[in-house]
Amino acid sequence: MGSNDQLESMFREEAAEHLAALESTLLELEQRPQDPELISQAFRALHTIKGSGAMAGFDAIAAIAHEVEAVFVQIRQGKLQASPNVIALTLSAKDLIRSWLDPQVQVSTDATARMHSACQAILELAPAANPEISQAPREQSRNSDGQTVSHVRIAWAPHPDYFQNGSNPLGILSELNDMGSCQTTTNLASLPCLEELDTETSYLRFDILLQTTKRENDVRDTFIFVEDRCDLKISISPAAPKQVDTTSPASETQPALAGTSSTLSSGGAALTPARQASPSNRPAESASSIRVSAEKLDSLVDLVGELVIAQARLALLASNRADDELLSVAEDIGRLSAELRDNTLDIRMVPIGTTFVRFKRLVHDLSSDLGKEIQLETEGAETELDKTVIERLFDPLVHLIRNSCDHGIESQEVRRKAGKNPVGTVRMLAYHSGQSVFVEIRDDGAGLDSVAIRKKAIASGLLDETAKLSVEELYKLIFLPGFSLAKAVTNVSGRGVGMDVVKRSVEALRGQISITSEPGKGTTFRLQLPLTLAIIEGLLVAVGEGKFVLPMSLVEECVELTALDIKRSHDNRLTNVRGELVPYIRLRDWFRSAGERPAIEQVAVTTVEGKRIGFVVDGVIGQHQTVIKSLGRMYQNVRGLSGATILGDGSLALILDVPALLRSVQQAA
Repeated sequence: MGSNDQLESMFREEAAEHLAALESTLLELEQRPQDPELISQAFRALHTIKGSGAMAGFDAIAAIAHEVEAVFVQIRQGKLQASPNVIALTLSAKDLIRSWLDPQVQVSTDATARMHSACQAILELAPAANPEISQAPREQSRNSDGQTVSHVRIAWAPHPDYFQNGSNPLGILSELNDMGSCQTTTNLASLPCLEELDTETSYLRFDILLQTTKRENDVRDTFIFVEDRCDLKISISPAAPKQVDTTSPASETQPALAGTSSTLSSGGAALTPARQASPSNRPAESASSIRVSAEKLDSLVDLVGELVIAQARLALLASNRADDELLSVAEDIGRLSAELRDNTLDIRMVPIGTTFVRFKRLVHDLSSDLGKEIQLETEGAETELDKTVIERLFDPLVHLIRNSCDHGIESQEVRRKAGKNPVGTVRMLAYHSGQSVFVEIRDDGAGLDSVAIRKKAIASGLLDETAKLSVEELYKLIFLPGFSLAKAVTNVSGRGVGMDVVKRSVEALRGQISITSEPGKGTTFRLQLPLTLAIIEGLLVAVGEGKFVLPMSLVEECVELTALDIKRSHDNRLTNVRGELVPYIRLRDWFRSAGERPAIEQVAVTTVEGKRIGFVVDGVIGQHQTVIKSLGRMYQNVRGLSGATILGDGSLALILDVPALLRSVQQAA
């Protein structure tokens, strides 16, 4: 990849992050339009996108960001308000920029023209400069047009690591030069001798005298990209100085540099640093984080998975040979591979809050489309989950939130009559529990109507009139394909595909979903998800000549099943587990395994959708660190299997999809 391609790729990634932050800020600003910090955050995001977009060659994006940035300049100066129209305009600009980040999308000149016209229409509403609300310069000198000229002195000292993230002081100096007459003095006092020079370290300090009609805030905004990586002091002198003191201490202490000019105009010699750095002279400061592509992380996880399999083979080999030295090495490799596995998987973990932020915009837009007032509350945004799980979880959560906003939250009139707050609330929360992450979507709406669900299911042919179902079982009917309580098809809902997609998507993640609802008070959807999809802890069991793996997160305990236990239950496939009758499925019968079953079998007791179910196996081998391998196309339609894993002896073990297996057994009964 060439340098230009790398720059473009880096811009796309960083711009996507800035746009997400901008959207979140705008939605908060809509609630607190006078908050100066939120206004500044939005301005900084736009300014950053504009500057980096221009640097990366995305001129159209830079132009749009500049147009909207000009609006926020007026807001910061108190000439405009962060009104709903301004927020809507900025959100539209954000969406437009986001679409242009896709290399397949062609830039529309019409869209640019419409955005320009909208920004100009808003800017025309700004009143003329008002000395009471604008920051007037404190100098008395004026130019030929009668404008007040500020004499601004700037002391700017970039930090030693300034160059290492691609920053270049020429960009700052060029912006200052565009503001007026600019004279820059470069202070070389910190520059070491050539033998100690590190070309990636910034040693320069700048003393700048600027004569401009711009205000102090405008000058300070020039450094908005680098304010956290430099020492900066800006002051306005009471009168214009006649000259700038260009005496540099470097002329006395660095004779090797004699004759080198220390005064640079903004259009002077380039300051681009060289990249041949000496490893021994790197600065003490270093980046706290680095950006790594998802493909590299996926490749690393695959390699760690292969290492885990190889380690299992080594452990089995060492055990069979009874060699103490080999056993010691195998134990060390096992410990190191386990630590490497945990650390690698931890790298893939990202806070679920990155997904939560995206739903604020969704609820904002749904409120407008549905004519309701709905607010989104979040909790547990710091809860971490595998990035792959989070990516695949987005669509199910979209369906659930749309369902809560459309079907759950009532209209303002209905809520007032019921004595509720006219503003509805959808709450998203996430938390860890054991080896799982739980995500809940709660609303304070009308709740589910079990009677209406039953009538709709019967009318749709999904339920027999004589069927007797509990309230919880009726709630689960909303996950059936084609089921919908919507009275009319809209752009939000009514096609009867959303909740079916949710259930299938969650189960594809080896997760479960449950519903609790209270009429008149609201509904809660509860998703239970695995921490990761790459490597899991499993219970390895034997059935006939085959071996299977049950996800350890679903297994509660294992109990014996004897011939006497079977006789006592009259072969009704029930076993007594401390006074509770638990139904079981004999895997030997289901998979038609050859051979006689043992006199004493084992029952692995699991919990599926809130119900306990046992799986009878010939024997329990033990806990197994399971690297999940996908099955080939030939086995895609085999229900009840989610993958396979390679054991230490090179044989295969099939990983059971417990919820799907249970449904298959129920359908076959």
